Amino acid sequence: MADSSDPAATRVVIRDIDVPFLRIVTILVKWSLAAIPAIIIAAILYGLLFALIAGLVGNVISVINALLQALGVPIPPA
Repeated sequence: MADSSDPAATRVVIRDIDVPFLRIVTILVKWSLAAIPAIIIAAILYGLLFALIAGLVGNVISVINALLQALGVPIPPA
């Protein structure tokens, strides 16, 4: 990699990129199709994460409920 103080370094400016329209459409279709499995995997991971959180919260609530019952605090029915 050339240092900015290097006199041999040249600056390059890109003015135009010539890409055919159908090539861009092909790339976007491939990205869209590749996103489908990624969304499915992300949904499964989020589902597992939320199930874990719900299980932990439910467990904490049941422990608090058991402690309150052990202390004789009246708990209204659900």
